[in-house]
Amino acid sequence: MADGLFDQFKGWYENRHDYARDWKQRTGGQVVATMCTYTAEELLIACGMLPVRVLGAHEPQNVTEPHIFGMFCPFCRDSLAQGLLGRYDYCQGVTLTQSCIQYRQTFSSWRSNVPTVEWDYYVAMPNEVQSAHARTAHYNELQSFRTFLQALTGKELTDDMLREALAVVDENRRLLRELFEYRKVANPQITGCEALYASITAQFVDKREHNELLKKVLAALPTRQLNRPEGVRFMTIGSENDDLAFMNMVESVGSTIVIDDQCSGTRYFWNESKPEDDVIKAIADRYCDRPACPTKDYPAHTRFDHVLTLAKDYNARAAIFLQQKFCDPHEGDYPDLKAHLESNGIPTLFLEFDITNPIGPFRIRIEAFLETMSDEELF
Repeated sequence: MADGLFDQFKGWYENRHDYARDWKQRTGGQVVATMCTYTAEELLIACGMLPVRVLGAHEPQNVTEPHIFGMFCPFCRDSLAQGLLGRYDYCQGVTLTQSCIQYRQTFSSWRSNVPTVEWDYYVAMPNEVQSAHARTAHYNELQSFRTFLQALTGKELTDDMLREALAVVDENRRLLRELFEYRKVANPQITGCEALYASITAQFVDKREHNELLKKVLAALPTRQLNRPEGVRFMTIGSENDDLAFMNMVESVGSTIVIDDQCSGTRYFWNESKPEDDVIKAIADRYCDRPACPTKDYPAHTRFDHVLTLAKDYNARAAIFLQQKFCDPHEGDYPDLKAHLESNGIPTLFLEFDITNPIGPFRIRIEAFLETMSDEELF
């Protein structure tokens, strides 16, 4: 927008590799490529490292086919392409916390075929987080990760260091929640694109820097006026989506994206940790408690009511499913979640995403969907 309030977030997003290289040069710390938002960033931050979430580039590529199947989801293939093309050559390590089987193969291919990686680590987080044994299992996995990092750095990773890192990350989650509160009101002071810039940059920018900028933005928001009609209030649902060209298009045709259930947005930061004497337990339990990805939402589908509550709290009139092609977990959830929303008065639209997306045809479908919610009589 014209006031430039979110320009720094946008600049970080568009120049994320430059940011990480600069951070590495000025701090001397390690940069670690992280895969999946279930990664316990707190441990890396406590070691003085910068966790940088691997993102795609939404560009055509032809380098992944020898390494992973073409029927793996676009995000898997685009993420691996960025590693193979050397876009993350500043990262000394790469780590994955178990989510879906396709992304695990992406991680395996990355650590085998990206020559700049000096170390890698796989956290076998339980997928059935509702199990009585899940919290103990994840606690033990994070203790093992802690032991690995201590051996890697040659320094003890103390409880105090972990508590300090956890406090910084929890502050970031809390500030992002405060930012998203402004999207609840009529004619909100923040657009969906601006909110995405804020939430996605939190996944690769130094949390302390990110927190300071969030505080400045929050201080300015109460008196901010966007002077744009909100139109139809949309919710977006899916896995990872940082396709800003698509988001800008949606908000240019008479709508505002007011909330999401995606790992590029709310699922990443929605809950803070709970106080515990054992800091590793506090960290491990927080990831078990967070709004569930479909890979970790069984046997009970807890996310269905969570998504509906978000839609109602943010007064979303409709929801758009942004479905990564070949994403089995989200495809499995889609029919029942669609029915759950529509039976509660939230109409839905399904769009299938690839590495690059046809903005023109998608625009036509969005506009047609908007017409179905118009009060105007066409005939």
